Amino acid sequence: MHVAPAPPQEPQVTALTVPAEPLTVLVLDDSPAQRNLVCALLRKWGHKAVSTGDPFEALDHARNPEISLILCDWMMPDMTGPEFCRRLRADLTNPYAYVLLLTSRNERNALAEGLEAGADDFLQKPVSPPELRARMNAGARIVAMQRELQRKNLSLTYALAELRSLYGAIDRDLDEARRLQLALVQDRRRSFNGAEVSLMLEPSGHVGGDMVGHFAVDDDVIGLFSLDVSGHGVASAMIAARVAGVLSEASPDQNISLLRSLDGDLVDLPPDIAVGRLNELMLKEVQTDRYFTIALAFANLSTGLVRMVQAGHPHPMVQRAHGPVELVGDGDMPVGLLPDTLYRSFEVQLHPGDRLLLYSDGLTECPRPDGAMLEDAGLIAMMERHPVSEGADLLEILRAELGSFAGQEEFPDDISALLLEFSGR
Repeated sequence: MHVAPAPPQEPQVTALTVPAEPLTVLVLDDSPAQRNLVCALLRKWGHKAVSTGDPFEALDHARNPEISLILCDWMMPDMTGPEFCRRLRADLTNPYAYVLLLTSRNERNALAEGLEAGADDFLQKPVSPPELRARMNAGARIVAMQRELQRKNLSLTYALAELRSLYGAIDRDLDEARRLQLALVQDRRRSFNGAEVSLMLEPSGHVGGDMVGHFAVDDDVIGLFSLDVSGHGVASAMIAARVAGVLSEASPDQNISLLRSLDGDLVDLPPDIAVGRLNELMLKEVQTDRYFTIALAFANLSTGLVRMVQAGHPHPMVQRAHGPVELVGDGDMPVGLLPDTLYRSFEVQLHPGDRLLLYSDGLTECPRPDGAMLEDAGLIAMMERHPVSEGADLLEILRAELGSFAGQEEFPDDISALLLEFSGR
């Protein structure tokens, strides 16, 4: 029994080849019959068709963001298909529309001309419905991926803008924190009866963990400190500010190194006891994995006797009147590492014309471009080169020479120093 062959059918279309949503397709052809045929197929497949025979009107339609695919005839009287593609790509870059040129030409140079003009694919005329559908699906997938990429790029642009805004806010907060930190270093040069005290503080970033300061105990005695909190940044700066706050002259009754005597006068604790109290404060109240080093001194401006503790801090330097520099102190444990640490005080006798320098390791550990550090010997040499320079001028000279040594104006670590110049009474 002879069975007639079944009529040809369109190929099975899987979920991978069918666009997820109906498309809006622009059909440009100067032949009304050809336009009607193509539009009928598009509507049959569930798509929306926008039809025109005018290339200039088609360029206006192409600005509609809903149009993702354009079917364009090659041969038209007012504008060829490649010319239309050039105008489209020049005038409209976003959103991107996939252009399928309909042509009866199959020469290689003609196809190259179309691609160079901005076409994405070709379809031979007369149009085969199955091939048209397959090429449309391929174009729809490309457009979908391209628009998803645009969407993600737009989201990334918004995210970057938000990050820039957040970083800007953080920078403004850090700048304000820097100003507040530097405001803690009041009286960068202060005259006492028998001495001058000068301060230098320069964080390596917005804020740092170094702090220097002084406070009056009574008419004869002043307190001096130079401290350096481990690490960098906001956490170190907050600890430095906290410690400076408990060594402040503004609230003497809150100063951890002072006590009120029975007659109401302020008296200074032995430096080893005061630093022990700081150690207890760090371990019980601050409760952080950071620690700090400190040189804490009480100078009697009547006698020139200075009692000090050097808790992990660089050795204080004493320069005799216009003479050599000597290192003092035997060193001790940093503050905030171990409970019940016992610290040791030592004494230095100053004479008129002598000066005492307390400083952080940002100076002595400042590296040269080849990696070699300044170390104690380098700082001593700087001090001895300028025996007659005084106060803030000397500190500025030290800072300038340190910059020359490092080969740069910015330093990898905070630098700070306190200079006591003893004149006697």
